[in-house]
Amino acid sequence: MANSASVDGYLHIEGFDQFGREIFDKKQIRKGMRKAGQVVARRAQLNLALARGQDNYPVSRTGRTIDSIKFKVSRAGFLVKIAPRKTPDMKDYYPAYLHYGVKQGGRVRALANGKRRRKGERAEALAQRAASGWRIAPRANYMEDALQDEKAQVESILAAAFAAALS
Repeated sequence: MANSASVDGYLHIEGFDQFGREIFDKKQIRKGMRKAGQVVARRAQLNLALARGQDNYPVSRTGRTIDSIKFKVSRAGFLVKIAPRKTPDMKDYYPAYLHYGVKQGGRVRALANGKRRRKGERAEALAQRAASGWRIAPRANYMEDALQDEKAQVESILAAAFAAALS
């Protein structure tokens, strides 16, 4: 299911764990992370643009989601995060709606004027909402797929960057 927690969107490079961060040239590490971020972001944009709703990916009608896929290198330089970001032309952050989906029906809220529900009424409302289906079905995670598609190239880029940063 698209909204289950997984570590498919995480990549760890082995072999450099025994060294402390302070011995690496951070400029070289940040350079490698930027390059890896560009590769994965470009692949995610390509996956989304070419899928056109196939493979359970969202349909790109306006291109806002494709344009919103950006990468950011952490301040320390040892992490890069690639994700669709909220842009000024987006009213809401809808990539979250596409990934997690939206259930049919409204939230079950408290009654107005301090009125009380009868026993079991809230549970019935929650069960009815859960059984009603999806208004927007969860979509596949094109970001994780892009990382898995480019995994070999990203590993080689980062291994080269870490090796160059030790010299």
